[in-house]
Amino acid sequence: MTNKKISFDDFEVGGRIELGSKDVTRDEVIAFAAVYDAQPMHLDDGAARDGMLGALSASGWHTIAMFMRLLCDNLLLKAHSLGSPGIDKVRWLRPVFPGDRLTAVAEVMETRASKSRPELGIVRFRFTVTNQSGEAVMTMENPIMFATREAAA
Repeated sequence: MTNKKISFDDFEVGGRIELGSKDVTRDEVIAFAAVYDAQPMHLDDGAARDGMLGALSASGWHTIAMFMRLLCDNLLLKAHSLGSPGIDKVRWLRPVFPGDRLTAVAEVMETRASKSRPELGIVRFRFTVTNQSGEAVMTMENPIMFATREAAA
């Protein structure tokens, strides 16, 4: 994909888009949890050590937020994105710990032109977030709407 903004017409089923990487820090894990998911395993090293995972871990919602930043920076802000009607499936597969490096990839599962709004198309994605060992920590599936090349011109 070139410097032009990405439109619906640029997506092909089976296509993959690398969304970049993000290092997870202890301070960010605690700061996010303090505001949005104040469970002990996300806030306190001692409580986390005594818990099921044995160490401080990021909230699943924090994992989604970090992924969303990668998605925005490496796809949505470079495209004629028109939002999403919702998320169909999210799976948290492994815990995310401070020190992990998360990497995200988008896979195009389906594309279809809108029947009621010809100026847009809908792209169904499967997103996978992996850690530094290549293990999937989260998957998400959802449609995103994009303007067609003609409408964006």
